[in-house]
Amino acid sequence: MRILSCALVMTLALAGGRAAAAEEVITQAQARLPTETLTITTRDGQKHGFTVELAKTYRQQEVGEMFRRHLPENEGMLFMWPTPQVSDMWMRNTLVPLDIVFIDSTNHIHAIAENAVPLSEAILRSDGVVANTLELAGGVTAKLGIRVGDLVASPVLKH
Repeated sequence: MRILSCALVMTLALAGGRAAAAEEVITQAQARLPTETLTITTRDGQKHGFTVELAKTYRQQEVGEMFRRHLPENEGMLFMWPTPQVSDMWMRNTLVPLDIVFIDSTNHIHAIAENAVPLSEAILRSDGVVANTLELAGGVTAKLGIRVGDLVASPVLKH
């Protein structure tokens, strides 16, 4: 089971019927990651552009948005999973509210967790297999009318 946070990943390993959690202490925000453009097209045809940092490696995904004090409304972080998977996120050490957008393998929004509570360890689930997970500033999806079923496009997404 893999629980990926907007910042911290906990990998549970089962050994002899006992679960052992592997967790590294993270104490500061990571440097800005490489970016790409991303557009969400709503059902009414409106296009909303974002600049997103690309979290591709395990370590980048583990740290995510931890300890950052601000996320502009036109920016975000795209967690690029190596293969489609169930995405379980939390807000440990994440200081700002986030909208967590789960994107399926057809690049449509599968689910949205709006205004995730900072510093919470509640699990936010994709409720199914997704190809990518996008973090945006809390409240942006409601403000822009972004909903489940909307199309996500970016040069880095598989078509």
